[in-house]
Amino acid sequence: MMDGRGVPTSLETNSEHQLVLITGPSGAGRLTAIRALEDLGFEVIDNLPLSLVPRLIDGPTLGRPIALGLDVRNRDFNPTALIELIDTLTRDPRVSLQLIYLDCSPETLTRRYSETRRRHPMAPTESPIDGILAEIDLLAPIRVRADHLIDTSEMSPHDLKAEIGSWFHLGEASAMAVSLQSFSYKRGLPRGMDMVFDCRFLANPHWEPDLRALDGRNPAVAAFVAKDPRFADFMAKLQDLILMLLPAHQQEGKAHLSIGIGCTGGQHRSVAVAENLARVLAEAGWPVSKRHRELERKAAAMPGTGIRVADA
Repeated sequence: MMDGRGVPTSLETNSEHQLVLITGPSGAGRLTAIRALEDLGFEVIDNLPLSLVPRLIDGPTLGRPIALGLDVRNRDFNPTALIELIDTLTRDPRVSLQLIYLDCSPETLTRRYSETRRRHPMAPTESPIDGILAEIDLLAPIRVRADHLIDTSEMSPHDLKAEIGSWFHLGEASAMAVSLQSFSYKRGLPRGMDMVFDCRFLANPHWEPDLRALDGRNPAVAAFVAKDPRFADFMAKLQDLILMLLPAHQQEGKAHLSIGIGCTGGQHRSVAVAENLARVLAEAGWPVSKRHRELERKAAAMPGTGIRVADA
């Protein structure tokens, strides 16, 4: 990656508006770069018409930097208008502006279009290479104005995300967020889980008349589950595994990790285990939220129970 004009990338500035523009040929990784900046705390907007950009500056300060994705699909996009916009924003004392240009070789872009079988926006009825070459030529005046020129030809999405993260950061890097969700296997797995653990082997409080109506947040239920001779060893191994995996997932560029804990009814054992694990992860410094799916459903059917969708 090149720093075209030597502008610092920490974005620590006294300007009212901190603005990053991301452009480059279609297929070079604009969406990946935008999502990486969003994970870093940017307010992101993709394909905002150029004529509307000044309204962001004239409007109220958002309190965090803005990242705008711009490409030839913008309805009013043209290189001259974009260069004029860059010049206008650069002269505005309220604005700290940086331009990222994602470069990529025509051969790599052609391969990417072949793999996805998508039509090129500048050659929808022709061969993708025709649109690729036309777009590269069209964007040439903008490429030379870039503050940061990133060649993505040999980059994976993870590589590009790491590259963006190494240059654009808002103070200290935030830790990956972790969400825990207890659930009932009878109602199926929750969507979007990265990892799922089954605790149906533990002693079930459901068969204890005094505990059946309670849930795993209750100390009596938690104590009953913890008395199972397998509980302590299971929790120790589970905690060690999760605490070992979280830094590795964060290093891979994940901003959020979802972990499911399941049991038969989703009321006792999975809830107790999720509560225990959430406490351990929070003590280790990870931002943790927890959700008990079946208890939420029960609460929805019985208003006034007070359970929240997410308990941070």
